[in-house]
Amino acid sequence: MEYLLFTYPNCQKCEDLKSFLALASLPVQTYRAEDRSSHQKLREFRDHLKRDDKGAVILPTLILRENGAVAAVLNSKQELEEWLTSRG
Repeated sequence: MEYLLFTYPNCQKCEDLKSFLALASLPVQTYRAEDRSSHQKLREFRDHLKRDDKGAVILPTLILRENGAVAAVLNSKQELEEWLTSRG
């Protein structure tokens, strides 16, 4: 499983999710929303991203890929906990 995390600075939800991933010892690649290279990477997943009512991408965004395919797109520590629990 590949974990790609897109975050924004000074975002408590982003920090919570990063901390949970670290505690769970999950191998994560982190991308900062303010970096141009992160924008390019995020575009690869544009059809999978969750957006708010104004069309902005919801951050944090955690993309889980398995064998190159998107397995899940999660936006909080709670969503990740639920997803991991459902996978047994």
